[in-house]
Amino acid sequence: MQHLVFVYGTLRQGESNHHLLEHSELLGSHQTLPEYALYDLGAYPAVIPGHQTIRGEVYLIDNQTLSELDKLEDVPVEYRREQIETPFGLAWIYLYQDASNLESLIDSGDWRQKV
Repeated sequence: MQHLVFVYGTLRQGESNHHLLEHSELLGSHQTLPEYALYDLGAYPAVIPGHQTIRGEVYLIDNQTLSELDKLEDVPVEYRREQIETPFGLAWIYLYQDASNLESLIDSGDWRQKV
């Protein structure tokens, strides 16, 4: 089975975990509706419900890749998956579970523009 996934942090092209998507098809860039907030956790970002648009990429992935991403994101402990609308169809997005320890909001909504 094939899935779509929206990635906004270390899974994006040129980032540290992108190798997990090396056999997946990049469908294109996407910016979410203003329904989220992006935070910097140091080595990786966290997205929670909020009022920002988040920039990222949408990939077509298989079941094995989805399973690997779930392990990376520690689903359902650290993150959970929800679906969002994209121009390519419904895509999974990983949402952070514990908003209580989030301090560094990334105002741009883009992990690559953390400043």
